[in-house]
Amino acid sequence: MTEHANTDALIELAHHIESRRSDCVSSTRVEFGELTVTATTAGLVGLIDFLRTDGTCKFSSLVDITAVDYPTRPERFDVVYHFLSMYRNHRIRVTVPVREDQMVPSIVTVHKSANWFEREVFDMFGIIFSGHPDLRRILTDYGFRGHPLRKDFPTTGYTEVRYDEIEKRVVYEPVKLTQEYRQFDFMSPWEGAKYVLPGDDKAKA
Repeated sequence: MTEHANTDALIELAHHIESRRSDCVSSTRVEFGELTVTATTAGLVGLIDFLRTDGTCKFSSLVDITAVDYPTRPERFDVVYHFLSMYRNHRIRVTVPVREDQMVPSIVTVHKSANWFEREVFDMFGIIFSGHPDLRRILTDYGFRGHPLRKDFPTTGYTEVRYDEIEKRVVYEPVKLTQEYRQFDFMSPWEGAKYVLPGDDKAKA
């Protein structure tokens, strides 16, 4: 299939989805050979079920769920779903804009594999999925503070973990930087050099 033919097929698919589930879809766009559908939170589960069961779509494989953080935007996060139709040889991306205080309906009832994906998004971004059967952290430790993939999370974190030889156990302590911040003068690495580089004599002349 040529790139032009693939784009035409994706545009046709976008029109099909919009016409059949206009109550769930905010917008569609085809960019870089991929179809992205923006959905509403209220219609998310219905749309995902439609994409899985509709004969034209047949997006039966959930590939991934992730999120993107836009701290300055009122709807701070985009929850992003990736699906594959092995029957139609198509991929689709579904995005759902959500506020920081807004819950997203779980799609575990439609795709059981969403269970761990949603837990990961909750752990990394702090987004709550309503109706999830076991929403708890999956990558970070118990008692972990914050959500590491948020843009405002410090790169050093808040606590550090080490094994204490005296107490013979793992201890948690506030992060302490092991060295002072270095001072930079932003000078060229050649400035102040004691040797003359070829051509410097011409510059002086």
